[in-house]
Amino acid sequence: MLSDVHGNRWALEAVLLDIERAAIDIVVNLGDSVYGPLDPEGTARILRALGGIAVAGNEDRLLLEPAMRSRTLDFVRDGVSGETMRWLAERPSTATLHEVVTAFHGTPDSDTTYLLSDVATGSVRLWPEPTIRELLGAVSSDLILCGHDHVPQVIRLADGRTILNPGSVGCPAFTDDQPVPHTVANRAPHARYAIAEHGPWGWQVKQIAVPYDWEAAAEAARSNGFDDWARWIRSGNA
Repeated sequence: MLSDVHGNRWALEAVLLDIERAAIDIVVNLGDSVYGPLDPEGTARILRALGGIAVAGNEDRLLLEPAMRSRTLDFVRDGVSGETMRWLAERPSTATLHEVVTAFHGTPDSDTTYLLSDVATGSVRLWPEPTIRELLGAVSSDLILCGHDHVPQVIRLADGRTILNPGSVGCPAFTDDQPVPHTVANRAPHARYAIAEHGPWGWQVKQIAVPYDWEAAAEAARSNGFDDWARWIRSGNA
């Protein structure tokens, strides 16, 4: 499972090489694939060819809404092809696999809500289980996959459901002002992804941190005029 590539082709290539070595059966992409001031079209070409399952993230959706404007949105729109925009438009918000896995970006009902992370204090805390269950609504799958907050986490609910957030492939830290001003920082620049395998005792999960040429990715962000992204990518701090 991978999520939140954010146009970081360098990180994606390293993760996919690691996935190839691990002989993974199917790749699930949890969205926010190309939004970022790095190499959005190069990233999209790789993901379009990858196959597997891919859902839309909030910033995939915003790219398709012309009224939404920001420096990063404008950079990405100027840098991607019509084929990439069509591919993004075709991504569903939710996907299921063999009726036992459900995948989405934020929550089943919102691509802008963190399923696991409470950021009301400006930093990240885990929501209490009743809040997580409420946000899940009617989703009852054994394994639930989410992204959006960039924080690698594995949670097992009291009813036996497992929630997996693989973290971010391409952006290990960021600041945001929604729903309140907050900071996410994984404290290391590694590209993150996860492997889930079902066994006799339930879901076995491996959270993996892959080293790659983050200096090259950070320099791409800096040369494109985004010093904040460069700092996040190089250090894992915001």
